[in-house]
Amino acid sequence: MRKGPVIAAVAVAAVVVGFGAYMIDFDVTDEGALPDVDVAVEGGEMPEVEADVGSIDVGTKEETVEVPDVDVEVDTKEAEVTLPDIEVTPPEDDKG
Repeated sequence: MRKGPVIAAVAVAAVVVGFGAYMIDFDVTDEGALPDVDVAVEGGEMPEVEADVGSIDVGTKEETVEVPDVDVEVDTKEAEVTLPDIEVTPPEDDKG
């Protein structure tokens, strides 16, 4: 089993998870209210929340890299490999 692609996939997944908190912007538009506490308890009110979520475009692109030539000698040659291509677009910040 090749370890290189597995390590690359794990690294890409870690980067995507790392940006997870960065990619969501919550704006609380109406504060919630706790219930009145007395002998008779009335229900509370949940806050209204708007969530702007960023987008991630994952694709591939062709790159030329040097790889070792499998031989007794340690020569290198160029080969085409497919690399992950990630575009991260965070949500717009309307707080200006």
